[in-house]
Amino acid sequence: MVGMSPLFRRGGAAKTPKTPEARVVTLIGKPGCHLCDDAEEVVAKVCGELGVVWEKKDITRDEALHKEYWEQIPVVLVDGEQHTFWRVDEGRLRRELAG
Repeated sequence: MVGMSPLFRRGGAAKTPKTPEARVVTLIGKPGCHLCDDAEEVVAKVCGELGVVWEKKDITRDEALHKEYWEQIPVVLVDGEQHTFWRVDEGRLRRELAG
């Protein structure tokens, strides 16, 4: 008997868990933003401890990012998906990246 394709099983295809080293965190902010500075400290700490690659993007240099996020900065994306905005909870970010 041939097994059913994972695409047709309840819940769709199973997600492959990512290791912290395979994750990417993006911090979107702007210069002179104290919340952005606070968020950068948390992101740098958590990513450094877990070995996660992270990058910082400036909304003043990217019109598309500015249009999408200007009211929410700082914004943290994990693997391109919005994780949080305004304040970064260290424990929540750590759980997202480790799990």
